[in-house]
Amino acid sequence: MRVMLIGQKWLGAGALALLLEKGHDVASVAAPVGDRLHLAAVAAGVPVADPGRILAASWVPPGTDLIVAAHSHSYITGGARRVARFGAIGYHPSLLPRHRGRDAVRWTIHMRDQFAGGTVYWMNDRADGGPIAAQDWCHVRDGDTADSLWRRDLGPMGLRLLGRVLDDVTAGRLVMAPQDEALATWEPAFDRAALSAASPAAAPARRESAV
Repeated sequence: MRVMLIGQKWLGAGALALLLEKGHDVASVAAPVGDRLHLAAVAAGVPVADPGRILAASWVPPGTDLIVAAHSHSYITGGARRVARFGAIGYHPSLLPRHRGRDAVRWTIHMRDQFAGGTVYWMNDRADGGPIAAQDWCHVRDGDTADSLWRRDLGPMGLRLLGRVLDDVTAGRLVMAPQDEALATWEPAFDRAALSAASPAAAPARRESAV
């Protein structure tokens, strides 16, 4: 399968290694210059681009079957998704539809959730709102931080789930389970001073509309 990978950091580099290990044709990698994924792609001889905050259709190589997002904060446009034969999948470190938003792991800890999880979903025009392709869960342990939960469970879980979905798509199985909008929550970026200083009981959890 011909794949374009967009992402960064540990998960992005791990996704690249996974794709190459499974024998996929990585047509292009989109990553910030100097990032861990960028350096791994250069070392592997894979073409690298840095489209910035928006991945438009012009960045997607001809003949791409699937776009894979691994720790990407870039917006993948509808045009870009349509260029790829199967569209785009991404990994989100929460049990979607809970904790939509860029700081899902921090909010999981901040809200004292007892369970966490990860989801590979099909990207659409709604942030973190597309159909679910694969999902798994884990316990949140006493004393966990966002970093420890990510390193121990949610990061490795992301690679396992991406691998599962890649195998499904290769075999012609397109799993697309709709998210339950009645259970959807969305939280803003956690780096706002007022939010990061708030107590768990006071932390806002705005429910996303179902329109």
